[in-house]
Amino acid sequence: MAGRAAKPPRFYFNLRSPYNFFALHDIERRHPGLLDRLEWRPFWEPDETTARLLDEAGGQFPYTPMSRAKQFYILRDVRRLAADRGLPLTWPADRTPWWEPAHLTWFLAADAGLGREWVARAGRARWLEGRDICDPATVVELAAEIGLDAAAVAAAPDDAALRARGAAALKDVHRDGVFGVPYFINGTEPYWGLDRVEEFAASLADGAPAPAARPEERELAVVGAGRTTDMSHAGGCG
Repeated sequence: MAGRAAKPPRFYFNLRSPYNFFALHDIERRHPGLLDRLEWRPFWEPDETTARLLDEAGGQFPYTPMSRAKQFYILRDVRRLAADRGLPLTWPADRTPWWEPAHLTWFLAADAGLGREWVARAGRARWLEGRDICDPATVVELAAEIGLDAAAVAAAPDDAALRARGAAALKDVHRDGVFGVPYFINGTEPYWGLDRVEEFAASLADGAPAPAARPEERELAVVGAGRTTDMSHAGGCG
């Protein structure tokens, strides 16, 4: 009897996190072929409609409010990381955060073979141009720039099929135990944060041993299921 086919390495991303933006910047420059080998999976804070669909599907979103002290730390940390990379970062103001338009648009982009292009365009807009990617009109404009249908993008938050795909994607977040981004998985081995990019890349190098789950890790995964605690650090965020 043939064994199960190995899952491709997975990359959980979102369009909010500066650490996700830096991780993509670093991979593009140091490991440009790696991004084509990954199964890209979106991760975002759901609105009320998506949260209800996720709950009905038996999933939970791993969200913990960020302390004020941590927010100020991240501001300083991100400034340092941007300077190290020579990036003229503009910190965005999320006055009315609504992440569905930008992330549901990713499904349309992926269907058109433009998933990476959309993540790159939205990332530049948010972090280098100071644009509000929670504004549906901005999302439509940016999506049209890479060749997506403006009407379909505008209608994405009201598209029941896209909403269902979004809830299914967030259920995968719950199933895989993802609690922040960037988050990479090779086999059963997880790598979280900007400071794990090189380790993850090395795990995919030719000749690297395939990671295997240990019994105690499987047990921990079951015990730790559900809402997470705030374990984030400078290498990644939710």
